[in-house]
Amino acid sequence: MNRPHQNFPTRGRAKGPARDGAHRRVLWGPVIGLGLVSLAADVVSDGARPLAGPLLAQLGASALAVGLVTGAAEAAAQGLRLIFGPWADRTRRYWTFTLTGYALTAVCVPLLAVAPLAGTSGLVLASVLIIGDRIGKAVRSPAKTVLLAAVAKPVGRGRGFAVHKSLDLVGALLGPILVAAVLTATGNLSAAFAVLSIPAAAAMFLLLWLRRRIPDPGTGRPPAVPAGPHQETAVDPAPAGVVGRPASLFTRSFVLFAAAAFCWSAGLVAFGVISFHLTTTAAVPVSVVALLYAAAMAAAALGALASGALYDRSGAWVLLTIPVLTTAVPVLALAPAAGLAFTGVLAWGIALGIQDSTVKALLADLVPEQRQGTAYGVFAAFQGAGALAGGVLYGALYDTRPLLIASVAVLQLLAFVVLVVALRGKRGP
Repeated sequence: MNRPHQNFPTRGRAKGPARDGAHRRVLWGPVIGLGLVSLAADVVSDGARPLAGPLLAQLGASALAVGLVTGAAEAAAQGLRLIFGPWADRTRRYWTFTLTGYALTAVCVPLLAVAPLAGTSGLVLASVLIIGDRIGKAVRSPAKTVLLAAVAKPVGRGRGFAVHKSLDLVGALLGPILVAAVLTATGNLSAAFAVLSIPAAAAMFLLLWLRRRIPDPGTGRPPAVPAGPHQETAVDPAPAGVVGRPASLFTRSFVLFAAAAFCWSAGLVAFGVISFHLTTTAAVPVSVVALLYAAAMAAAALGALASGALYDRSGAWVLLTIPVLTTAVPVLALAPAAGLAFTGVLAWGIALGIQDSTVKALLADLVPEQRQGTAYGVFAAFQGAGALAGGVLYGALYDTRPLLIASVAVLQLLAFVVLVVALRGKRGP
């Protein structure tokens, strides 16, 4: 009996475009599923992020305390990936790290609702929970990226990552809008944090559902999706090792690029300090601050798209816009006039969008392929250290803004010069 050459039986299945369309939907399922998890989790995390400064201020924190807490949170989100990325690679338990990281966010953010009710310990509790949310980001990000790379392979990793990022940004927009609506209706920060328990529960439910359908890449077991005529059926298992001595990670260009990233990260203030300023100095309602954060996320998306297109067309010189934009942030975002502060928020968002997209493209061009995972962790550690230094800088000099602006300008001039030197020595697009 002759067997058909297809990977699965064709009896009873539609042929032609209808079958191809159904097949594409099945292949895209895991990618869309992980994207929806990121969407729901970003509603939680990015819904809470613009409220960190006002919450800490309500609990009696000074500008220095806000800078320390939000700077430490961003440092943890970036720097701890240096630990959890290699750890996930060694154990091949990518789902364990993904679930744990999302669970930290799903628990820590809604619990911020009880901080105002905790009396004198409320400030400490809020600080721990804010940092805990960002630690969750560090725990899950490297492992989740490995999972996404595996399930995106049958549809094309470029398109798969692009769709995932789009869904991620939808969550970053919806979160602040949701908390703004709750604040407008109730005027209560605790209510705004409490409502985020709903998308948190949705993210965890969907994640557990996907866990049964997507294996750890290290097992070599294929995901529960069929292969097309020109696609592979299984996800390639993670390689056990690389034959021969891998090329050095710490090239001159990589070290210079990481040093530039430290400088611009130290100058790009955490949004917690901006929101603290908007509510305490510029007298902006907390609900409006949440909407401004949503606008910053929209600006981040546009910045990522524009810089990505310019990077492909003209090369990495587009990244010189980061120190320029970062220099403008304290001048505008910390101005006493609300209009200037709004403009500064948009500049902050554009700079952040370029960092989250085009910077990663250049990083991949700077290091050997077999060292990219380690490079991502090391580079994130430089960014995290810069974020922590920036939190201290902004907190300590908040009341002497001319000195703060001058300090950020010096840091960004240094970042600009170091980045020019790094790009001159880079071989790349």
